[in-house]
Amino acid sequence: MSELPVLEPDEQRILGSLLEKQTTVPASYPLTASALRTACNQTSNREPVVDFDQETVERRARTLKERGLLRIVWADTGRRVLKYHQTLDELLGLDHDERAVLTVLLLRGEQAPGELRTRTQRLHEFRDRDEVEACLRRMAGRPQPLVRELERRPGQQDRRWVHLLGPVPQQVAAVATVVVDRESVIAEGGETRDGRVRASYDAVAVDYAEKFVDELRDLPFETWLLDRVLAHAAGRPVVEVGSGPGHVTAYLAEGGADATGIDLSPAMVAEARRRFPGPTFEVGDLRRLSRPPTSSGWAAVLAWYSLIHLAASELPDAVAALARPLDPGGWLVLAMHAGAEVRHLDEWLGHDVHLDAVLHEPAFVVGVVEGAGLVDVEWYVRGPVAARGETSQRLYVVGQKPA
Repeated sequence: MSELPVLEPDEQRILGSLLEKQTTVPASYPLTASALRTACNQTSNREPVVDFDQETVERRARTLKERGLLRIVWADTGRRVLKYHQTLDELLGLDHDERAVLTVLLLRGEQAPGELRTRTQRLHEFRDRDEVEACLRRMAGRPQPLVRELERRPGQQDRRWVHLLGPVPQQVAAVATVVVDRESVIAEGGETRDGRVRASYDAVAVDYAEKFVDELRDLPFETWLLDRVLAHAAGRPVVEVGSGPGHVTAYLAEGGADATGIDLSPAMVAEARRRFPGPTFEVGDLRRLSRPPTSSGWAAVLAWYSLIHLAASELPDAVAALARPLDPGGWLVLAMHAGAEVRHLDEWLGHDVHLDAVLHEPAFVVGVVEGAGLVDVEWYVRGPVAARGETSQRLYVVGQKPA
C-alpha cells in the first residue's frame, strides 16, 4: 500500500490482539466480539492495560473494516456467529518475524531488542538478540518504514524501538525510574558467574543449612503452595532444582512425593544428604534437567529461589529447559524475589562470597512462563516478613504444561 495506515491507540490494541491470537490460539480464531474485547483487556502482555466496553470494540472494528484492515466473517456453530479477522499483515506484506515484532510493538509500545526477543517467543523464535535487531533494521529500511529506533534516554542501557502505525504513548514512568542493568551479572560470561555462585554456596553450605533448614515452619503461604504441589503430584516424581540444604525436597518427600533435589553446589548436596537421607540429592545444572528415570516426565518441577542469579536474557531459555521434561499436565513452580534491582553480596553468614541476586518484575516473569508454552498461569506476590529479616517482596508463579 502506498501509505501506512495511521491507527489510533484503541485500533492498535484491536489489531495487535487479533494478530496475537491468530498465532497463539488458532483453534478459536477468528475471534467473536466478546473474545476480542477480552483479548484487548488482558492484563498480561499489554501496556497499558485497558478496559474497553463492548460498544467501543465493535465500533472501532467497523471503522477498521471500512479501511480494509479487518474482515468480518460469519461462523456456523449451530447458530451464525459474527467473528473478526485482521488483514493488516496481508496489506503490509509482513514476513513471519516482522509480524511477531509488530504484534508486540502494537500491544506494548516502545521496547528494546532484548525485551522484544523475550516477548515474541510464542509468536516467533528468534535465536538471539542479533536476529531481532536484524529484523528491526529490515522493517526500518522499507520504502515505507514500519519502525524506527528512538534516541537513548539518560539512564537507559539500550535504545528502544517503536512502530510507525500511529501515536504511541510515551513511557513516562519508565523514564522516571532508574533503569536496572540485569545483564551486568554475566558481564564476564555465564561460566564465570556460575563458578562464583557455586563457590559462594559451597562456602556457606553448613551455616546456610543451620539458618534455613527449618524455615518452612514460619512460612504458611509457602507450605500451602507446597501442599498444593503434593496434591497435584499424588506420589509421582517431582524435582526441586536448586535444592540447597534439602528442606523443601524433604518436605515433598515426607508428603508422599517421589522427590529428587538437584543443586549446582556439591557442598549443598552433601549437606542435604547428611540431613535428609531419604530423598535423592544430586549435583546438577537446572538448565540441563532430564526426565526422571522411572517416568516419562516430572509431575512437578520446582525452581525455589534458584533462578535469582540469572540475567533477564537467560530466563526464557532456563524456564523452557525446566518446562521441557514435565509430563503433560505437570506443574512448573517458581519462587523468586520481586523487584527492579541487582543486589550484590561480598559477605554472607560470615563467609566471603561473590553473589549477585537479580530481582525481576512479576509481569516479566509471568510473560516468560507463558512464553514457554505453559497455561493456566497463576502468580502471587507477598510482602517481606520483617521478623525474618526479609527485605524484598516474594514472587511465586505456577504454570501447567498442556495436557
